[in-house]
Amino acid sequence: MKIPDMFKRILTTLLFTLLPFLAFAQQYILIPMDESQTNHLKAYGVIFNHLTDGNTAQWLLNYRGGSFLAEVENDIVRKSRLRNVQADVISASQANNIVNQVESNSSNTSVVNLEKAPKIAVYTPDQALPWDDAVTLALTYAEVEYDKVWDVEVLEGKLDEYDWLHLHHEDFTGQYGKFWANYRNMPWYIAQVKQMEAMAEELGFASVSEQKKKVARTIKDYVEKGGFLFAMCSGTDTFDIALAAEDVDIAPEQFDGDPADPNAQSKIDYSKTLAFEDFDIVINPSEYEHADIDVPVSINEVDQSLDFFTLFEFSAKWDPVPTMLTQNHVSSVRGFYGQTTAYQKDKVKSSVVVLGEAPGRNQVKYLHGNHGRGTFTFYAGHDPEDYTHRVNDPPTDLALHPNSPGYRLILNNILFPAAKKKKKKT
Repeated sequence: MKIPDMFKRILTTLLFTLLPFLAFAQQYILIPMDESQTNHLKAYGVIFNHLTDGNTAQWLLNYRGGSFLAEVENDIVRKSRLRNVQADVISASQANNIVNQVESNSSNTSVVNLEKAPKIAVYTPDQALPWDDAVTLALTYAEVEYDKVWDVEVLEGKLDEYDWLHLHHEDFTGQYGKFWANYRNMPWYIAQVKQMEAMAEELGFASVSEQKKKVARTIKDYVEKGGFLFAMCSGTDTFDIALAAEDVDIAPEQFDGDPADPNAQSKIDYSKTLAFEDFDIVINPSEYEHADIDVPVSINEVDQSLDFFTLFEFSAKWDPVPTMLTQNHVSSVRGFYGQTTAYQKDKVKSSVVVLGEAPGRNQVKYLHGNHGRGTFTFYAGHDPEDYTHRVNDPPTDLALHPNSPGYRLILNNILFPAAKKKKKKT
C-alpha cells in the first residue's frame, strides 16, 4: 500500500524530532575527579544541584579520583560547561563498561548511588565576625544552597528540618574563643560578648556558657536521631569539651562572672563526648587553648613546605563511608593552622575512624565516627588554602583554588548523606 506524501512528510518530521531525544536518553555524563578535572569544587555543586532537581547520579569511588556518572538530562552538560567543569558525554554502553569495571572484585573501587540531596544548615551568627568560614566559602563557590541557624533556631528544634549541619569557628564552652587576652578591647569582641549575654538572658540562661552547653547537647541529640554533623577548627574540640563539662563550671570569672570550679578537671565526664577522651582542660583565661586535645603550635612548627597530612586508603566495597569522605586526586594534603590545628592522637577515642593524619607526628587531622543513628566528621584547622589564617585576614578567593584537595574533603561531606544502596548496573 502506497503511503500518501503527506503522511511521509509527517513521519519524516516526527523521526527527525524524536531522534535527538532518543540519542539524548542514551547518553551519560562522566565528570572525572582526577588531575584532568578543571574545577573540582564546582563539580560537587553540579552533582549536588542535579540531585536537588530530582535526578540521581553515581559516585565512582576510587575511580579517577572519585568521579561522578549521571544520565544526560536536565541540562547537566551545559551547566558543567558554564562552570568550567570537565565533563565527558559517553554512550550507555561506555557507561555500563565503566560501572562493570568499577564493580569488579579485582579493584578497590565501588559504585555508590546518590539519590537525594541533603538539606543543609550552617551554624553561624548573624553578625559579621573578623574571620571567614571555610565551609560557607566552599558551599558558596560550589553554588550549593544552605540555610543559617544559630542558638535560637537550635533550641527551638529547627534542626529536625535539616539532614546535615556544619559547625565552624565556635566556642561551645562559652569562653568567646578565648580571645580575651588579646582582643577584649576590640569593638568586634565587645559586640560579640554583649550580643551573646543578651541572648542568654532572653533565653533564660544564667550565663552564655550554660546556653552553649545546652546547644551542644541539642546538637548531639540531633546526631543521635540520625543527623549528619560536620565540624571544623574549634567547633570540634570545644563541642566535646562542652559535652564532657555538662554539669561543671569550667569558665573563668572573666567569661561568666564567677570563678571556675577548682575541681573541674576531676568532674569531666568523657563518656558524654563524641570523639575525644582523657584530655585536660585549660582554665587559664589568658591561654589560647581550651584543652590539650589540640596540638600546640610549638609542637606543630615545621617548615610549611613539609607540613602535610596523609589520607588513609579504605576498602571501597567494605568501608564505603570512610572511602567517600577521603575521595581526592591526591593522597597527601597540605597542612593548615587554626585555633584547633590538629588532634593529639592519644586523645582520640578508639571507636573513631581516623581518616587523615600527619605521618610520624601522631597528629590526627581528619576523623569520623557514629553516634546513634547519625554520624560526625571533624576536620582540624581553619582554612585549607590559607596556612596561617588570622583574625581580620581577608576571605580566601576559591576562584584561585578550584582544585583544592583540602576543600575537596569538605565537599565530600555534603554528598555523603545522599549516598544510598549501590546499584550494580547502569
